Amino acid sequence: MSVLGAFIVPHPPIILPEVGRGEEQKIEKTARAYRAVAEHIAELKPDTIVITSPHSIMYADYFHISPGSGAQGDLRDFGVSGVTVEASYDEVLAKGIGIQAEEDGIPAGTLGEKDSRLDHGTLIPLRFLAPFSLSFEVVRIGLSGLPMIDHYRFGESIAKAADKLDRQIVIIASGDLSHKLKQDGPYGFAPEGPAFDADVTSAMEHADFLKLLTYEPGFYERAAECGLGSFAIMAGALDGMAVDPELLSYEGPFGVGYAVAAFYPAGKASDRHFEKQYERWEETRLKDLKSQEDAYVRLARYALEAYIKTGVPAQLPNDLPEELTSRQAGVFVSLKKHGKLRGCIGTISPVTASVAEEILRNAVSAGLSDPRFPQVKASELKELAYSVDVLSPPEAIDSPDALDPHRYGVIVTKGQKRGLLLPNLDGVDSVEQQIAIAKQKAGIPADEACGLERFEVVRHL
Repeated sequence: MSVLGAFIVPHPPIILPEVGRGEEQKIEKTARAYRAVAEHIAELKPDTIVITSPHSIMYADYFHISPGSGAQGDLRDFGVSGVTVEASYDEVLAKGIGIQAEEDGIPAGTLGEKDSRLDHGTLIPLRFLAPFSLSFEVVRIGLSGLPMIDHYRFGESIAKAADKLDRQIVIIASGDLSHKLKQDGPYGFAPEGPAFDADVTSAMEHADFLKLLTYEPGFYERAAECGLGSFAIMAGALDGMAVDPELLSYEGPFGVGYAVAAFYPAGKASDRHFEKQYERWEETRLKDLKSQEDAYVRLARYALEAYIKTGVPAQLPNDLPEELTSRQAGVFVSLKKHGKLRGCIGTISPVTASVAEEILRNAVSAGLSDPRFPQVKASELKELAYSVDVLSPPEAIDSPDALDPHRYGVIVTKGQKRGLLLPNLDGVDSVEQQIAIAKQKAGIPADEACGLERFEVVRHL
């Protein structure tokens, strides 16, 4: 068994006395638990510590493994000079993880290094380990924008690589919980913040790793967490193992949740293959969604599946409701995979003879022509969830005061540049956010005035 233990730790710079200057006493419970984790790791004497950090280099569709023989970091970004932390990298294991991930179909490797300095998500755990004068190497890994199940699968690749190389490793999953626990905190308050923290700490306490994989992305994004991807990678490294879990502490006096937890492998367990459990859960969820699809969404699914399977545009079915064939409107078709956006293309105003034809056209475009994503493959079709937004005719408005991001979508125009944002989107809670994102999509500078239009939608799921 290559994984000796796995630990969840936060990374608030203020926990270090050099930074906190007395404020660290407000999270002394976290600091005590952190020191206990460091002591446990010292007792395990790992060859290598694999640290996953949300503040290392992060790509939307790739897990970055820090290359080279080592790196160092300091606390200058936090107003402290003269404190340096160094890490010697396990280059062989880093390369082995990349090779194993490629075999497992997970995009990961050492390409794309932008900044070699140790980030604080890595530096702070190493700082707590420093008093023990241990001899170990480090593999530092960033998160990605991929679904949580891919983080879990990457964790499985890490454990496989360690097994092949006979490395005795410890996993440190560095990450804070919600950043929106208090109205007077640095990030404000969202009701999802305390709800997320209560639920995820319960999952830690009971080693319920399936729960880490099944949160709706909108939920944890509104909670403004930063560690879930780290926790999912750690869980994947423990796939198929019974574990003894211990939630050592949780607190959030500054408005950010800090949890410390330990997981000790206790032999193989056939009921703890959570990738397989997730696949069954996701299959059931998609089956339920598909059974509830209305004619609009069924048509979008039919259009994309027919085109990808045959290479020929689908013809309109004969049994469509009249509301789909007798009127024109702009239509947006959105695709999601594992709760994450997988494509979205639409028309502000109709360009075909009917809503039905608009759906046929835009469903295929959403799957094959959204420049933000690779083309949907046939193997992905069964994993997709669809939504269809039918737009009302846009109306010009004189002021942002006429907008409501939950009711109205917005169109911004400056010369030939035009950008649209649909209403009622996860994470878009203010008019200012809505206009800023629409401007960004249009390529309009944030500080430039622009024309505004609003529209309503009927959303079909």
